[in-house]
Amino acid sequence: MYNTQTSTGMMPSVLRTFALSLAVAFLGTMAGVYVPPALFMPLAILEFIMILAAVFFRRRKAISYSFLYVFTFISGITLYPIVAYYAATAGANVVVMAFATTTVVFGGISIYAAKSKRNFSFLGGFLLAALLALVAISIFNIFFPLSSTGMLAYSFIGVLVFSGYVLFDISRMKHYGVRPEDVPMMALSLYLDFINLFVSILRIFGILNSRD
Repeated sequence: MYNTQTSTGMMPSVLRTFALSLAVAFLGTMAGVYVPPALFMPLAILEFIMILAAVFFRRRKAISYSFLYVFTFISGITLYPIVAYYAATAGANVVVMAFATTTVVFGGISIYAAKSKRNFSFLGGFLLAALLALVAISIFNIFFPLSSTGMLAYSFIGVLVFSGYVLFDISRMKHYGVRPEDVPMMALSLYLDFINLFVSILRIFGILNSRD
């Protein structure tokens, strides 16, 4: 276990890197406007491969800042079709409201985890099982599309799972510390928490708005 001073000293670096990752992803989303539709699937596959590579590197060595920013830029591009769809069907205000809600939820949970004396790292196993279940349902949805009610339930579960991951990751940094070489990896974890939380909330707002 790393000492508290190491944890306290590196957490601001992780948060700054995470914020920059979101900015890079935003640029990627803006660039997505100019990407041919045929490229989105290959880019999504590349994004998935990079996530697997990051998990592998985590066990062997730390990932680099360049890897992080390339990944978040590609992630931003692949996020564009989702954002564009809901902006077109539910309105741009719904997208903005979803992003604002995500920021508030993410910030609130982060502050709670940072201030709480409780160690939430025990949630890891439960969250992984829930995440695998979400992945299985998303694959099922490709072949047998869920109803709007089913997708709404799926999205609410997604909000719970990724909120749990925010709690888990911030708590892990607080209690076990962060080495300087681990900053990009921890920023990537927070980035994935935020983006998946955003997509889940955006789906909820989009579905509820379409029912009005």
